[in-house]
Amino acid sequence: MRHLRRHSLLYANLILFLVFFGSMIVSGLAAYNHEQLLHDESTTSLAGYLTTGDFMEATFENWESEFLQMGMYVVLTARLVMVGSSESKPPEGGTAQDEDPRLHRDDPKAPWPVRHGGLTLRLYEHSLSAAFFVLFLLSVLLHGIGGASAYNDEQLAHGGTIVSTMGYFGTSQFWFEAFQNWQSEFLAVAAIVGLSVFLRERGSTESKPVFTPHGEQGECRPAAHAP
Repeated sequence: MRHLRRHSLLYANLILFLVFFGSMIVSGLAAYNHEQLLHDESTTSLAGYLTTGDFMEATFENWESEFLQMGMYVVLTARLVMVGSSESKPPEGGTAQDEDPRLHRDDPKAPWPVRHGGLTLRLYEHSLSAAFFVLFLLSVLLHGIGGASAYNDEQLAHGGTIVSTMGYFGTSQFWFEAFQNWQSEFLAVAAIVGLSVFLRERGSTESKPVFTPHGEQGECRPAAHAP
């Protein structure tokens, strides 16, 4: 139970992901088969649906936008500030995140790359954003593969011309699918950056303490008084 309590935020999000992902698959299968029947074409099984371009496109066009959002968020919050936002570093003065990790090379509790130094540390210093951008690029590739398949099915059904995966990246359809997701991700980020200046959620690390003035960043720290 202690392990679950200490990792509950991760597990809760993974469970929610599985619930909504499973729900997406079930509803997506129903929508796909309905569309097939409308065109007098054969329906497919659950396993068959998971191999369709429609499923791949719907899945990875969303994943790419999420990974892009988080990767850019990590990079932008390292360099830009928003006065009063719980999502921003203070506009003046350094933070622990800005401290040179080489000063902690002899700390036995520091992560191995910090103690090792050199190129390993240089890569580790930006490993979080790098991981998100790698996941983003993989998702873009899979979006393109699935999207090209779905696009070609539609083209063949209407006597159009099919395209390769690389050719699909040059279609307006691909970019429409990408931009309709990307724009919403950055709107959501802008909303939490701006709203967290004035609004609060007691107990959340994404909010300043309720008593913090709007113009101050606020910091997570032990409570001054027991609840």
